[in-house]
Amino acid sequence: MLRKILIVTFALLLFTSAQIAAASNHKPVPVMTGTLQLFSNETAAQKHCPSDEVVWLNTNTGIYHEKGMRWYGRTKSGAYVCRREADAAGDRDTKNGQ
Repeated sequence: MLRKILIVTFALLLFTSAQIAAASNHKPVPVMTGTLQLFSNETAAQKHCPSDEVVWLNTNTGIYHEKGMRWYGRTKSGAYVCRREADAAGDRDTKNGQ
């Protein structure tokens, strides 16, 4: 559990710096966290995994939301990721359909 918290915290720090860089360069910046790449926009994530579904991962909880769901792209901390990579990293789909 502590390991996952440390990984998520590290990912958040990297993602925040990536957002700053992306805002200044106007280019999407992927961030690697093990085998899971986090993207600041949906288009960049879809280019990374064209045959997979892009989901919004709440990086604080490890729960992802599909396009059209209430929290897709709307949690305070999060990133666009490929669904298969998120599953492989131990993240999971929302249980309440939001």
